[in-house]
Amino acid sequence: MNTHSHLIPAPRTTRHGATPTRLTPRTTLHTAPGTEALAPLLRGTIGAATGLALAEGGGGDQGDGDGGDADRVVLRLEPGLPGGPEAYRLSTDRTLHNAAALIEGATPAGVFRGIQTLRQLLGPEAFRRAPIAAGQDWALPGVTIEDSPRFGWRGLMLDVARHFMPKDGVLRYLDLIAAHKLNVFHFHLTDDQGWRIEIKRYPRLTEVGSWRSRTKWGHRASPLWDEKPHGGYYTQDDIREIVAYAAERHIRVVPEIDLPGHSQAAIAAYPELGNTDVIDTASLSVWDTWGVNPNVLAPTDNTLRFYEGVLEEVLDLFPEDVSPFIHIGGDECPKEQWQKSDIAQDRIRELGLAGENELQSWIIRHFDTWLSARGRRLIGWDEILEGGLAPGAAVSSWRGYGAGIAAAEAGHDVVMCPEQYVYLDHRQAAGAEEPVPIGFVRTLEDVYRFEPVPPQLGPEAAAHVLGTQANAWTEVMENQSRVDYQVFPRLAAFAEVAWSALPAPAERDFADFERRMAAHYRRLDALGVDYRPPAGPLPWQQRPGVVGRPIEGAPPNR
Repeated sequence: MNTHSHLIPAPRTTRHGATPTRLTPRTTLHTAPGTEALAPLLRGTIGAATGLALAEGGGGDQGDGDGGDADRVVLRLEPGLPGGPEAYRLSTDRTLHNAAALIEGATPAGVFRGIQTLRQLLGPEAFRRAPIAAGQDWALPGVTIEDSPRFGWRGLMLDVARHFMPKDGVLRYLDLIAAHKLNVFHFHLTDDQGWRIEIKRYPRLTEVGSWRSRTKWGHRASPLWDEKPHGGYYTQDDIREIVAYAAERHIRVVPEIDLPGHSQAAIAAYPELGNTDVIDTASLSVWDTWGVNPNVLAPTDNTLRFYEGVLEEVLDLFPEDVSPFIHIGGDECPKEQWQKSDIAQDRIRELGLAGENELQSWIIRHFDTWLSARGRRLIGWDEILEGGLAPGAAVSSWRGYGAGIAAAEAGHDVVMCPEQYVYLDHRQAAGAEEPVPIGFVRTLEDVYRFEPVPPQLGPEAAAHVLGTQANAWTEVMENQSRVDYQVFPRLAAFAEVAWSALPAPAERDFADFERRMAAHYRRLDALGVDYRPPAGPLPWQQRPGVVGRPIEGAPPNR
């Protein structure tokens, strides 16, 4: 197999040399200044899979034809590489330099992306955790690859609030993100169905809010229930470990604390946060079903101070260099309780607001100002546009392109994640054997033909598109295997859309992508990913008869 012709995401340029090379038990690893921290990562992945020790071989200043031992891998910085901070050049052509493999990056992040390509060049076995044949040489084609990403924001959102994913599963997903050259992990930590992050000053958020007594099985219209309690949360040390693990892999983490909607778990823990003059908030428990919840936060000073306290601890756990953006949700906030609440109506009059939409905007603006004063940027779902948006806020455009277009044209930065294209909880085929069917049919090809930048955006507005993100909501994904099935293989197609310079959607060579996927499935096998096979779900992946929410026909291009 010509491994260089099966790379995913596709690199910008590949030049083929005449001289292939090999990594052997004698191969050493040379790290130039600035790349030293990448050595244990390379040894922990490629070294562990191949059984090669890749012993330290020196400072790595050589490697471009100036003599010395050629049986080595060299990592070094080359700030002049075009294409931004994640640009890299990987060469395994011995006629060009004195090394088995030379990886140069504009920054350490670029070198790290190059390491992922080297791993693919070595073949699927390089994605295992231990060698299956010890002591062998590992062939590399003689190629030079110059590569850089199209977008600076290439993300995956993982919802751990609806169904909790233990810490080891999150770390595993960071490795999977890294292997696909994605660089943003959106960590959806709170919702009506669970609060997943320890906040020391408010212990009931996890004592009460982190578990529910039962769970709806399927869509909310389903008559089925899982009567087993469900819960879990990350301690602050767990969060620190996750953040450090992401940072080592040059992945930014965007923590999400949802407000003012999607907050019943918090209200169950601290009933004074809810609209106490409308409902008996003390009777609420963590929500056990799905949908848009009417129990939203009260627009009081007490609520603002409470969430400022939450965010103070969040900012400490997610430092600015890893988490410049903080996601505050802002979506699906029904206004009925505010309409009936004297407290909310008094606040509207006191602030001179036009109504409940502007009241929500006032809450979002409050936290935008609060975060900005602490060196962070607020990002929220596109409902935060309603009632007016704070100048520095960014938008996750999920209800199609329209909100993202409006935000970009108004000068706001946008992450494009329209549900009808890149919501990975949506079903992958129409067959009755598919697991709980949600949303539109979005095939591997559909995702591959997704275009993050709408053609109607002019150059100035298009520059506000930071990038794109795929979202995995877990209402009907009860465990890691189900998450794998929904996310893969479509995340591979999404990764290429986010990274590679592809032609217009209709002109993309999906047949070639499918050809390359034949090798990528073997990589996913080696990684232990329970992806959806091309021929359809395996018997144990099926969930027939569980009520879902399928939407027929093609999704609206809005």
